[in-house]
Amino acid sequence: MDDLQKEVVGRLEWLGEFGKDSAGGVTRLLYSKEWTQAQHALKGWIEEEGLEAGFDEIGNLFGTLKGKNTNETVLTGSHVDTVKNGGLYDGAYGVVAGILALKYLKQKYGQPLRNIEVVSMAEEEGSRFPYAFWGSKNIVGLAKRKDVETITDFDGIPFVEAMKESGFHFRDESKAPRNDLKAFVEVHVEQGSVLETEKIPVAVVNNIVGQRRFTVEVNGEANHAGTTPMGYRKDALYAASQMVFEMITMAREVGDPLVTTVGKIEAQPNIVNVVPGKAIFTIDVRHTDKEALVSFTNQLTARINEISKEHGVETSIDMWMDADPVPMDATVVELIENQFKENGLNFKVMHSGAGHDSQIFAPFVPTAMLFVPSHKGISHNPAEYTEPSDLVEGVKGLIGALYELGYK
Repeated sequence: MDDLQKEVVGRLEWLGEFGKDSAGGVTRLLYSKEWTQAQHALKGWIEEEGLEAGFDEIGNLFGTLKGKNTNETVLTGSHVDTVKNGGLYDGAYGVVAGILALKYLKQKYGQPLRNIEVVSMAEEEGSRFPYAFWGSKNIVGLAKRKDVETITDFDGIPFVEAMKESGFHFRDESKAPRNDLKAFVEVHVEQGSVLETEKIPVAVVNNIVGQRRFTVEVNGEANHAGTTPMGYRKDALYAASQMVFEMITMAREVGDPLVTTVGKIEAQPNIVNVVPGKAIFTIDVRHTDKEALVSFTNQLTARINEISKEHGVETSIDMWMDADPVPMDATVVELIENQFKENGLNFKVMHSGAGHDSQIFAPFVPTAMLFVPSHKGISHNPAEYTEPSDLVEGVKGLIGALYELGYK
């Protein structure tokens, strides 16, 4: 293993000690003791590398390689919070890769034309409080104090109290967000199996999928399982099962990049000898194209309503999430592609099926992402793993991108 491999693997394992849990994973939730310790440890490492380091009001950590023009900044990085019992790589890899990239650029090329900055964002996952992307939304000015003032975690601890305990506070919303950011590049593990399957070590992401999520409630009539003939039943679960079968079939017929998932289903009264009177299930639909997403979900909900009538049941459909696809900046994507070609990297261009901080930055700052493979597509799990050689390819790709954006 060469020096860069040792360093990236070693730093990920080092960072994983902050929040290492009894189940063999990492639990590092926003404003927890473990999260606070990790952020301060990262600050110390950044300073050891001769970079400027500091926090903003809410706890985003920035490390800066000062440029000749300090009014322009190229930003990289990711998030340091995890899900409960997560792995070493999700989010953390983008932070470690960013610090290592700045270290290399500083040693190899000296001062850039414009600032190059790495950020360890406070929060992305939404694992502790019912709010996601707190870190990136504060950077671009989307986060509002009123959105989190009354929320609590699973133990009833208020968001505001946890933030103050960690030594942070709300940003001044009367001040405009940063206007110096000229580009944002995030490197991340894929959290899917495409790159590993195709044996490609790195990818440029050109789009983050849009998502629509629904809760469907089917109301029939609970009745005796032995005395109610099949033809007389209003079986809510039977109706729901046909809905699920047909929507998945529809999605398979449309094909990639559309994906549809029914991840949760409940039957009531959920008793062995009672015909189910109610069934509730969720739907998650994703696509890279907004029109295609809307068209498919309209067809899907229309078919659900048809099936409901056929079964003589009542059905309500609640769409509680409607997030548009977010394209990456075509100029930055092309720049990275060209840089990869020049350096002989084996890569592909692909979309992201998961959400990332990049989707928050993209409407405000020219943005692109890099992916490295995830073993078996596993993520949010202690078994999360990326080959050291692939981790290095991601760092090299990031170095090249930041050089193009920061030194030219």
